[in-house]
Amino acid sequence: MRVNGQVARLGARAEPDSDTVDVDGVGIGVAPSLRYYLLHKPTGVVSTADDPQGRPTVVSLVPSDQRVFPVGRLDLDTEGLLLLTNNGPLTHQLTHPSHGVEKEYMVWVEGSPARGTLRILRQGVELDDGVTAPARVALVAPDLLRLVIHEGRNRQVRRMCEAVGHPVRRLVRIRIGPLSDRKLKPGQWRELTVAEVRELEQAAAAGLCCRRRTGVGRWPPHEPITAAGGNACRS
Repeated sequence: MRVNGQVARLGARAEPDSDTVDVDGVGIGVAPSLRYYLLHKPTGVVSTADDPQGRPTVVSLVPSDQRVFPVGRLDLDTEGLLLLTNNGPLTHQLTHPSHGVEKEYMVWVEGSPARGTLRILRQGVELDDGVTAPARVALVAPDLLRLVIHEGRNRQVRRMCEAVGHPVRRLVRIRIGPLSDRKLKPGQWRELTVAEVRELEQAAAAGLCCRRRTGVGRWPPHEPITAAGGNACRS
């Protein structure tokens, strides 16, 4: 038996609401009240639990047996992966800047960014609220960027691209830390597995997201970039 991935010793205790327990690789004792949904947010849906303007919300797209909340936000016009949960401590870890959980986007922009533009994005962009942290960026097609950031500023990707002269035409988030799922279509959702929840917790605690990726501003040669936005190795 293991508790939180560690071999349990005689007399060890586990908290049913927060600890992961498995026997022979099978999870047991998962808190029945906790919910974890991975949603592909469509455009035109707001990333809140309630909207005074009556617009559709991300919460309305997932089951309502337990009240859940979005972890962070995606703009109204942005689509892609969004996590919803009622696990408050995990939400805090995933959204706190000090944990540096990565978010990966496919970004369709106006024009074709030059090498110098990519270099600026990699080094940090001057915005009205300060210089951004270095991003990892690659040019997938003449007007398509693959961009990874770990900050959570308001409309950050859009502002970064606009600041370097290439306003965003379409923005899709394809990864949150270790979570990705290219099978989910806009409006579709699924529950996380116990293993995925544990990976999220480990990524937040370590301040790292995908240990297989290294360096700033580029992907290593063994992870080719595809126009579909995926990797050779699955996150």
